[in-house]
Amino acid sequence: MKTFETERLTMKLADLEDADFFLELYNMPSFIKHIGDRNIRTKEDAEQYIKTKFRPHIEKLGYGNYVVIHKELNKKIGAVGVFVRDGIEVPDIGFSFFPDFEGKGFAYESASKLKELVAENFGLTKISAMTTNENTSSQKLIERLGLKFQKYVIFPDDNEELRYYEN
Repeated sequence: MKTFETERLTMKLADLEDADFFLELYNMPSFIKHIGDRNIRTKEDAEQYIKTKFRPHIEKLGYGNYVVIHKELNKKIGAVGVFVRDGIEVPDIGFSFFPDFEGKGFAYESASKLKELVAENFGLTKISAMTTNENTSSQKLIERLGLKFQKYVIFPDDNEELRYYEN
């Protein structure tokens, strides 16, 4: 499942050619605040992150992090992915978009399509999602995807309590 499309979007698996994109996306103040600081400060850091985090996940599972491209603009506008994480039993879906493309339905459009495709192609009918307490827009999107709040979780080596959802 290297690429897939919706009416307005194309999603492609993240690759080294996307290093500049992830450098910018992962250093947005909103990304750092709501998702976390991935310590990506240079293009080389982004390339290393893709090599060590994204590629092994994709090679092992067949899915992972996708770059979301606006078809009409031919522009990378965000990312959506399904991830297997240590300490979380159910794969989780996540998304992040540049501010100019938030609130326009792109996150829902890409995440709902990805959720559908991983169920069809990989049998992942149970999906989770996590977000910070103050990120109400993500909470609404997660609920719109059919996930329900279950509990609060704290990852090892972190002290922030996250809202955990499952379908």
